[in-house]
Amino acid sequence: MDSNHLITQSPLVQAALQSAMRVAKTDALILILGESGTGKERLARDIHTASPRKNQPFITVNCAALPSTLAESLLFGHTKGAFTGANEANPGLIAAADGGTLFFDEIGELPLNLQPKLLRFLEQGDILSLGKTRPQRVNIRVLAATHCNLKAMVDSGTFRADLFYRLNVIPLELPPLRNRQEDIESLMKYFLAHFARQHQQAESCLSDAALTLLQTYRWPGNIRELRNLCENLSILQAGREITPDNLLASLHPSSLSTSGTIPNNQRFILPDGGVKLDELESHLLHAALERTDGNKTKAAQLLGISRDALNYRFKKHTETS
Repeated sequence: MDSNHLITQSPLVQAALQSAMRVAKTDALILILGESGTGKERLARDIHTASPRKNQPFITVNCAALPSTLAESLLFGHTKGAFTGANEANPGLIAAADGGTLFFDEIGELPLNLQPKLLRFLEQGDILSLGKTRPQRVNIRVLAATHCNLKAMVDSGTFRADLFYRLNVIPLELPPLRNRQEDIESLMKYFLAHFARQHQQAESCLSDAALTLLQTYRWPGNIRELRNLCENLSILQAGREITPDNLLASLHPSSLSTSGTIPNNQRFILPDGGVKLDELESHLLHAALERTDGNKTKAAQLLGISRDALNYRFKKHTETS
């Protein structure tokens, strides 16, 4: 994202931000979890900015883009002549972050042969460049992020268990955009205004029907997808009101709430035989908790109520049962 902070009204994101800001003042290692496009690098930059190292370098290592033959050299550096093609010395990305913050993006993609070397660095705080015989001390704060299930990768043997446990000191999770419906409107407004300025276009606005469609959309690409959509709309629909017809061509049909159309009626349909309201509410409460693996905050979001209201309703059913 291009803002100076994460834009959110979501209790889930706000909780992650509060934890991040508390830990930012320390040098504790933070592992940021979340699907691709949820803002993990933005959160990492916010942590760096809130830390005592904010005036020092912030270096990102894209582990998914590290070429296997040069990965060790790019991370740990090399001396001139250390290998064929090393025509000049390179300090490496880790040394370049000395005094600041080093962010390992998509750490789950780090080549397996480099994982013990990274673990040694995290444990000892020094690096040994290719071609050197003495290690170099480096003072950095390490952040990491992944969309992968690292525990499952440990179980399958594709990620080292010791490195996983070293990284997993302070885990923070960013929820997918489909679980942050309250943020859709403010994110759309922000990016539409941002791209209108950037491309020197009149600012567009969302119709109520378009907003309803976007709030029921599944957003497989998360905030990155929303951002790209806004750039498209800010150019093609400059100065106009955006309607559902302007959106459908850019959205994935399988992620729409219905077959590419906006629901005309989202009300609960009462069965001919009626229902027992207390039993229905109790069933919905337990179904929401089951769907969210016991997370009450997420369950409350699914039901469109506050966590306090969820607790009150559970207590009510417990007392009457």
